[in-house]
Amino acid sequence: MYQVSSSQHFDAAHYLRGYQGKCENLHGHRFQVVATVQVEETNELGLSYDFVQLRHHLGEILRCFDHTCLNDAAPFDYLNPSSENIARLIYQELKNRLQGEPVSISSIQVCESPQSWVTYYPEGS
Repeated sequence: MYQVSSSQHFDAAHYLRGYQGKCENLHGHRFQVVATVQVEETNELGLSYDFVQLRHHLGEILRCFDHTCLNDAAPFDYLNPSSENIARLIYQELKNRLQGEPVSISSIQVCESPQSWVTYYPEGS
């Protein structure tokens, strides 16, 4: 079993509805996202999954978040843009993009800061 990871970031603002603390106010982060996939075997080149492909897929997904107020974009116009919800949404989008490929998603990690992050593990991982 091989695990391949790619990391990218996006800059965005958000606020957490109903939080009752500082995070209920508009504030920003440089969100760092790490996508990890697993693959059973290597191909004829000795690669399990191409970093370039994973980075491309992740970049396409994150592009719509970059330099936005997350609360203004669906589904975060009604769903709180917590790191947990961001990670799950990224997972769903990446899963759609990887459909039909011999790879599964191990985890999606979303870091709000170097000290604070969430890791989403899909069911069955």
